[in-house]
Amino acid sequence: MEDEKTYKLIELVGSSPNSWEEAVQGIVAKASKSIRDLRVVEVIKLDVRLEDGMIKSYRARVKVSFKLEEDE
Repeated sequence: MEDEKTYKLIELVGSSPNSWEEAVQGIVAKASKSIRDLRVVEVIKLDVRLEDGMIKSYRARVKVSFKLEEDE
């Protein structure tokens, strides 16, 4: 069927010393270099890494959706 599309989901984790937003932006930038046709990034978990009671880095876990290429 011509209108049917199939998507794959993968889970990725990124970090930033500054913010969760930067962590997600870094994931998208890196994934875009090797995955074509990214469609959706769903943030599923946010956390921080601590060192000596201080925030060392912000971490984001996301699910990335992309369309599978059609067989020709």
